[in-house]
Amino acid sequence: MHALDILGDPVRRRVVELLSAGEASAGEIGRIVQSEFGISQPAVSQHLRVLRDSGFARVRPQGTRRLYALEPDRLAEADAWLAAFRRFWEPPLAALGTELARGRRERRLAAERADHEVTTTEEH
Repeated sequence: MHALDILGDPVRRRVVELLSAGEASAGEIGRIVQSEFGISQPAVSQHLRVLRDSGFARVRPQGTRRLYALEPDRLAEADAWLAAFRRFWEPPLAALGTELARGRRERRLAAERADHEVTTTEEH
């Protein structure tokens, strides 16, 4: 199954987001996902199983808990597929970054000029 088929589901994307912060127990993931999506614990378990079976997550037992973590190789595969399309959004994002920096610089210079004018006026 293609990586984007797995990540196409909003619940699984949310689980991946949660795991991006680090290892988490099935119970922790379940509580968050159940409250956000209103699904049952068995449904959360099924999503975790899909992520595990597809190689996006790994699980390790710790006593009675099951701890899940992201599997970076599978995410790298999805990233590699998206690489062919980056040319569509990277230049506009770079241009946006340049314009934002230019705007910050102009505001900073305007504030410095205003401060200088106030200081000069106060001195006279």
